[in-house]
Amino acid sequence: MGVYLVSVGAEEWFDDGEDGWGEVASALNAELKRRGMPSYESVPAETDFAPGSGQSFEEKLTPSMTGFFAVCGAHLSQEESETVCGWTVLVPFSLDEEILLPVDSGYSETTMVAGAPQALPLAEKLAAAIDLPPDTPATCDNLDLSMWFRSQVTKELARSRPGPWSDDLDSAFYVALFLRAAQHSIRRGCPIVCT
Repeated sequence: MGVYLVSVGAEEWFDDGEDGWGEVASALNAELKRRGMPSYESVPAETDFAPGSGQSFEEKLTPSMTGFFAVCGAHLSQEESETVCGWTVLVPFSLDEEILLPVDSGYSETTMVAGAPQALPLAEKLAAAIDLPPDTPATCDNLDLSMWFRSQVTKELARSRPGPWSDDLDSAFYVALFLRAAQHSIRRGCPIVCT
């Protein structure tokens, strides 16, 4: 159990069943049409990929987010913070503003949709602010970030290359998580969902 950020392929995105995101996909397309924007139909298929391929995304939100919210508060406005981490669905195309859909997301009665192109520069700003090390995994296929931040290698790196990132590894994890989620969504052209 717990909360995960995962990439979603076309089959699950358009599935109207209990485990699918079809209701959200339909509501989003209706809202995009109302705004004069094209429908989001070009979701790639989710297939079995080799670990480390960077073709899927899965991370669990387990550490405390208190420190991360403090980092956001120090470097971003409230609106910018919502764009980075307040979404239920992150899509790979630009949105002038987040879209609030009247669809139950499992955690609330609504679903917040944000655009990865808007979230990415804000996440990059946070990464620069804490001096996130380049050693941070670039792919998150199967809890790669979670495992890296808990590893002895990372603890040793924090001692040998201290900085704002190493002061609070839980906060650094979330900075990396939302950065990699936005990058993955844009790179693969797929939605990332909070589930």
